[in-house]
Amino acid sequence: ETEVATEDSNSINSPMVGTFYASASPGAKPFISVGDVVQEGDVVCIVEAMKMMNEIKSEFSGTVLSVNVENSEPVEYGQSLFEISK
Repeated sequence: ETEVATEDSNSINSPMVGTFYASASPGAKPFISVGDVVQEGDVVCIVEAMKMMNEIKSEFSGTVLSVNVENSEPVEYGQSLFEISK
């Protein structure tokens, strides 16, 4: 695992243990991709935990610098999912 966090970026971390989904359904366009501009409150991904689909919202506004997780990959609490520019 590599941490890309720098002083000029914010990290969106997983609030729970679960499975990461980049889009709302299989084959759908990902919520966000590298280079997209996101606003605070935008849905950036879904983390499934105990059969519940939890929408993860951005706490920051900025440009997506990196997506740190592959679709359908398990994630841990606090794991960095995205880096967003400040």
